[in-house]
Amino acid sequence: MRTDYLNIPIRDCGEPLQEIPESAFPRMHPHPYLAMGAPYPGSPWRLRSGALSALYRAQSLLSARRPGWRIALFDAYRPLAVQHFMVWDAFRREAQAMGCLTRLASCAGPDALERGDPEIYALLAPKVYRFWGIPDPDPCRPPPHSTGAAIDCKLVDGEGRDVSMGGPVDDFTDRAIPDFFASALPGTPEYLHHQNRELLVLVMTHAGYARHVGEWWHFSIGDQMWAHTVGADCALYGRVGDG
Repeated sequence: MRTDYLNIPIRDCGEPLQEIPESAFPRMHPHPYLAMGAPYPGSPWRLRSGALSALYRAQSLLSARRPGWRIALFDAYRPLAVQHFMVWDAFRREAQAMGCLTRLASCAGPDALERGDPEIYALLAPKVYRFWGIPDPDPCRPPPHSTGAAIDCKLVDGEGRDVSMGGPVDDFTDRAIPDFFASALPGTPEYLHHQNRELLVLVMTHAGYARHVGEWWHFSIGDQMWAHTVGADCALYGRVGDG
């Protein structure tokens, strides 16, 4: 579990959340976590104003390199309650895969599981938190998406078709690793996957975002993970109220 970035101080600049225009950035329909019953009190398609401006810059860079291609969104703002819902769902799926689902029956979340069954928590937590941010209520340790400064995204071509990235968003296998296809030979499908991932990270980082070390689709700007990646003294965005 990579949590060292959570030690970086936050000096929130106070920027508000803004709606992300679907006309500019195509999105998943329906929203994948809403479809699962995640408790969103408002729109998930929001970002801090500075993060949204950076996303427009990334789109401009992409358009210059691949006319007609667009950055498509899978997820953006995720309140803490939604993070808790999705993390607990991930625990249940991991428990089911390992044949220990019944041991979660009396628990209401990862905190209760850690207290009530530390053995099974120790077994499942590294698998879950490899990809999911810990839903810590401490405002000094927010999950990245709860800051309104992180997105999960992919590329689509001029016809709106998915560009091949070597696996879908939220593919929680080793294929999620950004450089998973880096050794592929030219002319192979795997080489194309890697080239497309490299294009996405190029336009996003040139626009100011930083990529998650373990997920090709996750980018953030101004949060603690971003600060850790770029060497900033502090984060610009903390957790946004769950409204």
